[in-house]
Amino acid sequence: MLFRQLFDKASSTFTYLIASAKGREALIIDPVLENVEQYIKLLKELDLKLVKVIDTHIHADHISGIAELRDKTNCVTVMGDKTPADVVAMQVADEETIKIDGLELQAIYTPGHTIESFSFLMNDRVFTGDALLIRGTGRTDFQNGNARDSYNSIFNKLLKLPDETLIYPAHDYKGEMVSTIIEEKKFNPRLQVSSADQYIEIMNNLNLPNPSMMDVAVPSNLQLGIDFNRQKVNNGVEPEKFNEIKNDAQSILIDLREQNEIDKDGMIKNSTVVRFPEINEYLQQNKNTLKDKRILFYCAHGHRSTLAVQLSKSYQFTNCFHLIGGLKNWKKEGLDL
Repeated sequence: MLFRQLFDKASSTFTYLIASAKGREALIIDPVLENVEQYIKLLKELDLKLVKVIDTHIHADHISGIAELRDKTNCVTVMGDKTPADVVAMQVADEETIKIDGLELQAIYTPGHTIESFSFLMNDRVFTGDALLIRGTGRTDFQNGNARDSYNSIFNKLLKLPDETLIYPAHDYKGEMVSTIIEEKKFNPRLQVSSADQYIEIMNNLNLPNPSMMDVAVPSNLQLGIDFNRQKVNNGVEPEKFNEIKNDAQSILIDLREQNEIDKDGMIKNSTVVRFPEINEYLQQNKNTLKDKRILFYCAHGHRSTLAVQLSKSYQFTNCFHLIGGLKNWKKEGLDL
């Protein structure tokens, strides 16, 4: 497995790059905007294709790099389904699995630091965001944080993982890089409590100053989603029209989502499933079959399908359209699945 832990000095943020092997699909967790070019350079050096980028929560101390990576690499943006951010391409629920080529991560809903915080478990390690830090825990005094939720997330979820599980947080301010569940049980001062009330008392009396970037970072990170005007100018079709033209004999309907999204939300009848990371290969291999077809793309929110139309044009497919707002908009209009 390829694994890189990168550090942003200005915000003391850890960013993680993961892939199963050279030449394979990769994902990045908690990227920082100012370091996007560094990530892209590393991806090229390691011959990796970035297919997903994850934010564990809405950060208050830096502007996330997920939107910039999305725009530069056509990767899929991922967050937990409790996020208040404007639309990301793929939202995951508690215990759902995120897959890339050869690797799987399990989403764990761990609110407390913020209401939408998620951790992500991959085999022998867990990426805890700010839910659990090395010899500390994420503050709970802003962004709908809650000390009791933090206690439950840590004691009833994260600390239930095997003792040898490696802990990789989103931040560290003391030069630490990695810990384990057993180390934090023994040595984390905030976890040496006998009750939730005792932990809440500690968290409610930290009296920490707000992060210096908070007034800039939080609003910016809430607006990293999809430009629906961009969807419209890229051959976007509203649900009613999309429903009409999909029944034409010359139309082929392509669902770009992951299997777990389909299992959870259903799909439009007569769809062909082609995961977005595989769309280039699909278009290349089916040039002759598709040349006389009207290609109709859809996904969860319209971001992946917008990109699919753009990619199709590079293969000289001009009769391509996509569903504005994705399946979310389709459901909103009460159309059938």
